Amino acid sequence: MPETAIADHGMIGDLQTAALVTTGGSIDWFCSPRFDSPSIFGALLDDERGGRFSVHPAGPYTSRQMYYPDTAVLITRFSSADGIGEVVDFMPPADGAATAKHRIARLVRCVRGKITFDMTVAPRFDYGRRPHEAILFGHGAVFVSSEMSLTLHPVREPEDEHLAEPRIEGNDVHLRVGLTAGQVRGVVLETDTAEPPREIRLAEFTELFDDTVGWWRSWLARSTYRGRWREVVTRSAITLKLLTYRPTGGLVAAPTLGLPEELGGERNWDYRYTWVRDASFSVSALLAIGFTEEAARFGGWLGDRIREGGRERAEGGPLAVLYRVDGTTDLREEDLSHWSGYRGSTPVRIGNDAAGQLQLDIYGEALDSVFAADRAGFELPHRGWTAVRAALDWLGEHWDQPEEGIWETRGGRRSFTYGRLMSWVAFDRGLRMASTHGRPAPVEDWTWQRDSIYDQILNQGWHRTRQAFVQHYTGDELDASLLRMPRTGFLPSRDPLWLSTLDAIGNDLVTDSLVHRYDPAASPDGLAGSEGTFSLCSFAYVDALTRAGRLDEARSAFEKMLTYANHAGLYAEEIAPSGEQLGNFPQAFSHLALIDAAVTLDAALG
Repeated sequence: MPETAIADHGMIGDLQTAALVTTGGSIDWFCSPRFDSPSIFGALLDDERGGRFSVHPAGPYTSRQMYYPDTAVLITRFSSADGIGEVVDFMPPADGAATAKHRIARLVRCVRGKITFDMTVAPRFDYGRRPHEAILFGHGAVFVSSEMSLTLHPVREPEDEHLAEPRIEGNDVHLRVGLTAGQVRGVVLETDTAEPPREIRLAEFTELFDDTVGWWRSWLARSTYRGRWREVVTRSAITLKLLTYRPTGGLVAAPTLGLPEELGGERNWDYRYTWVRDASFSVSALLAIGFTEEAARFGGWLGDRIREGGRERAEGGPLAVLYRVDGTTDLREEDLSHWSGYRGSTPVRIGNDAAGQLQLDIYGEALDSVFAADRAGFELPHRGWTAVRAALDWLGEHWDQPEEGIWETRGGRRSFTYGRLMSWVAFDRGLRMASTHGRPAPVEDWTWQRDSIYDQILNQGWHRTRQAFVQHYTGDELDASLLRMPRTGFLPSRDPLWLSTLDAIGNDLVTDSLVHRYDPAASPDGLAGSEGTFSLCSFAYVDALTRAGRLDEARSAFEKMLTYANHAGLYAEEIAPSGEQLGNFPQAFSHLALIDAAVTLDAALG
C-alpha cells in the first residue's frame, strides 16, 4: 500500500470511539471499545502489522472524499475507466451508556457504468500483539481473539445472486463484488456481539443511514452560529462532538497516537485522553455557538475530577493534567517497539507520562470554563462550589513555583508566565462567582493572591529589552500561549504593553498566518528535533489581532489558515514547512480555536 498522508483521512465515529478512513477507502485506524482502547486497525502506524479494513475498486482509480452535508457520514467517490462508484461510511451513534458494541457501516454503490470493489478485512487486535482466527459462516464472517471478536454482516437481498463470496487468506477475509449502475451492497462490521453473522436487508441498512443522518442534523440544528464561516464552524463543531466520549462528557484531544510533530522524530505522543486544558477551552467555544448541553456535561465531568482530586491527589493538587475518558489516571507510557511508526517516526508511545506533571495553568482554564458555564445559566451546586474552594486554596499555596507548563516540556521546571497568568484567572473567576452568588469564600486571601500574581507578572514576566511578555521569568524567549492574554481580561486588548507583545510575537514566531508555539532552539524543551507551526496558536493569533483592532490582518490570517484544512475540513495539530499536516489528527485544540477565532472575528466585522 502507498504511504497515506495524515491529512488524507476523514473521521467517522459513534461518540464512544472513532475510525479514520483514507481517501483510498481504507480504515487504517480504529480502537474499541473506547477511544483509548487498543487498536484493531492500525495500518496508519504500521502498514504491515497494524491491520486495516479496505474497500476500493479492483483496477486503477482516482478518488475524492467528502462529508454528507451537516453530518459525520463520510463518502469516498471512486472514478475508474468503466464507471463511478462510492463507499458511504458511518457509525450509528451509540447510546449514552458505555458499551463494547460498535458498528461500522460501509455501503458500496455503483453510480455510473460498472465497477468491481475489492474488500479486505484484516484486523490486528491489541495493537497487533494478539493473534486471532477468522471463521466463515453462511452469512459473513467472525474474527475471534482471546479478548474480543468482530462480526462481518453482509448487506444484500435474499433473492439477489450472491455478488460477494468471502474467502479467507491467512486470517484475513477478502471479498470481491461487481456492481452495475444503481446497484447497492455493503457490510456492517460489529464489535463484541454474541449474534452470528446475518444478512442485512437494504431497507434496514437505509433506515440505519437515515437515522444516523437525522441524528446529526437534529443535533446540529441547535447551533446558533449564523456568521460568515458557517461551513467550517459547523465542521469543527461536528468534529468536537465526535471527539466527546458520550458516557462521561470527556473530550479527547485526538483519536490517534504516535502521529509525529516532525517526520522521523521522537515527538510522538498518545492523545486519546481528556486534557483538562483542551476540554476547558471547548466550553467557551461550544457555548459561543449554542451547544450548552455539551458545555454542561463537561462541567459535570470536571466537577467530578476536582472532587475526586481532593481525596486522591492531595500531594499533587486537586487536578491531574489529563485523564482517561472514564476519569481514571493510569496513563503510564510504554513503547510499541514492534511497530515501525508513521513514516518511520519512533518511538510509538501508548499512555502519556505528562499526566504526572505539574502544570499550573490548568486551574485557570478549569475555573474559566466553570465561570463561563455559570454565566450561561449553569450555576454550581454546593458540592461544586466546595470543590472550587478547595482547588483555589491549594493553588494559593502552590502557584509560586516552577512547573512544566502548557506545552508539557520535558527539560525541567520553570516559572512560566502563562502558568502565572492562568493562576491569576483562577482567582479572578473564583472571586467573581463568589461575589455574584454570595458564596462563602476567603475573599481577602483570594484577592491578595490574584493581585500578587498580577504584580509578579508585570515585574518578572515583562522583559524591558524585548518590550514583551516572555515565556518564563529567567529568559527572553517568546511564547505563543500568551496570545490568550487579552482574552482572559488580564490586560485590555489595546494596552500598549500587550500591543508591543503582539508585535514581538508577530516578528519572531509568525510566518504568514502560521504561528510557532516557541523556538525549541532558543528555549530547549528536553526533546530532540523541531516541530511544525501549531494550529491552535495560529487561530489564537487571529483572535488576538481581532481584539487589537487589526481586522484586515486578522481576516487575511484566518482565510489563509482555512487553506491548510484537509479536503474534509479537518486539522491535525501542526503544519510542516511544506504545508503538510503533522501531529495527531484531527486535533480538538485546532478546531475549538477555529471556532473561537471565527466568532470573535465575525462579531468585530459586524
